[in-house]
Amino acid sequence: MPKKIELLAGSLLFSGLPTEQVQKIAQIATNKRYAKGAAIFHEGDPGIGFYMVATGRVKIFKMSFDGKEQILHIFGPGEPFGEVPVFHGSPFPANAETLTEAELLFFPRAEFVHLVTNTPSLALNMLAVLALRLRRFATQIENLSLKEVPGRLASHLCYLMDEQRRQDKVVLDIPKGQLASLLGTSSETLSRIFNKMTEEGLIRVDGKTIAILDAKGLRER
Repeated sequence: MPKKIELLAGSLLFSGLPTEQVQKIAQIATNKRYAKGAAIFHEGDPGIGFYMVATGRVKIFKMSFDGKEQILHIFGPGEPFGEVPVFHGSPFPANAETLTEAELLFFPRAEFVHLVTNTPSLALNMLAVLALRLRRFATQIENLSLKEVPGRLASHLCYLMDEQRRQDKVVLDIPKGQLASLLGTSSETLSRIFNKMTEEGLIRVDGKTIAILDAKGLRER
C-alpha cells in the first residue's frame, strides 16, 4: 500500500489540511485488503464508516429485481466512497465490490465524525467531494434519461478525454462489459456502437485503447 500519509494528503478529501491533522486522520484509518470480485458492503448494511481506495478499483452498483446490474460509480486510488451514511446515519444505499485486487482504508464513523466536528476545514473538503459526486450523478442521470446509447458512449469518451487530459486517445479503465453496465446497455449493443463509431471515422478501437480521430464530432453526438 502507498504510504498512508501521502495517500491521504494527496486526496481531494484531505488536500490542504495541515500535516498534524492528516496524521490524526491516518491514526483512525484501518488497512483492508480485498481479492478481485470481493464484496465490500451490500445495500442495506449499516453505514458504520466509509472507505478510500489505496490501490485497485471499486465499483458501486445497484441490482434490479430481475438481477440486472447498474453501475453507479467506479472509484480508483485516492477516491473515497460510502461516505454519505457517515453523516446521515443511514444504511449504505448501494453495493460495493472490487473490480481488481484492492487495498482500502476504512474510516470508522464515530471517530471520523469527531474529527470533522473539531476540524472545520475537513468539513469544507467533505462538502466539495459531495458536490463533485452530485455533479457526476446529475450528468449520469441526464445521459441515461435523455440520450440514446451512442450519445452516452460519446459522453463517456469525452469525459475520459478530459480526465486523462488527452485529445488523441483514451484508455478504458474498466472492461467493456462493466462499461456497458455503467452506460445502461448490453455488451452486444455497446460492441455494435463501437463498430459504428469506427465506421463513421470518429474512433479506432485497439483493445482498451480508443484512438480519438474526430474529437469535435464525438462531442457533438
